Amino acid sequence: MGSGSSPCASCKLLRRRCAKDCIFAPYFPSDDPHKFAIVHKVFGASNVSKMLQELPIHQRGDAVSSLVYEANARVRDPVYGCVGAISFLQNQVSQLQMQLAVAQAEILCIQMQQEPVALPTQIDQHQHHHHHQDHDQKSLLLSNSDINSIPHQYFSSFASPSNVIQDPLKRESLWT
Repeated sequence: MGSGSSPCASCKLLRRRCAKDCIFAPYFPSDDPHKFAIVHKVFGASNVSKMLQELPIHQRGDAVSSLVYEANARVRDPVYGCVGAISFLQNQVSQLQMQLAVAQAEILCIQMQQEPVALPTQIDQHQHHHHHQDHDQKSLLLSNSDINSIPHQYFSSFASPSNVIQDPLKRESLWT
């Protein structure tokens, strides 16, 4: 940022002149003051500056994103920071995986119950052979009626947002 343009969010907050080679300028634009303010509050500007100087330029953007993420998480949860957020999400994932496994087992049961219908011995022998094969394959795929017969609670548990995240994380994203 040249002296002609407005100082970056960092220099603005720290009330200093924004030099041409200001290390914060590329990552903390003046139109997003909150981003730097929160990182400065949690880590301190001098630490952030030191850290960025030690990194190759192509990694600095990612480092800043991580610092912003971690700073937001620490403000929200001073003890666990983003570790708390991550374990919450991991917990969420394992719950959903379990629900998915139950739903898949349910689908399998329904398919097994319907299987006998597709066996050649139970199909009217007068039907054409090719039609009979067609019927065989259909019973393996789920038709709409199969899906409707799956107990409703499995689907409602996927659909209801309250079930997925009962947490302030829902309202304001950590990735700001």
